[in-house]
Amino acid sequence: MQRMKDAPGAEKLSPEEQNFIMHCALPIGNNQLMGTDIIKSQGHTLTVGTNVNVSINADTEDDAKKIFTKLAEGGKIEMPIEKAFWGDLFGSLKDKFGIQWMIVYSYNQQN
Repeated sequence: MQRMKDAPGAEKLSPEEQNFIMHCALPIGNNQLMGTDIIKSQGHTLTVGTNVNVSINADTEDDAKKIFTKLAEGGKIEMPIEKAFWGDLFGSLKDKFGIQWMIVYSYNQQN
């Protein structure tokens, strides 16, 4: 579990928002259910139906980049796929059908 206060730029958030959840994960087999809080001061809004992201944990860095690139075709990139401050390769987008995706490759995974 990570809080918003752990993210770069967190000093711009209110003390209450700094304590909100930035990232939580519930392992389910080889996958995970992930969640985050809504930060209204950052323009986030909760819209039922768009409050879900499909997360793919890729087996390799190359696979993560290929999956991200294909899903992004005709869609809108929210966060480009790159090494994130927490250490994983991460990117998020909405595909051309309106489905929200998070693509992850963990450099710490063991094969």
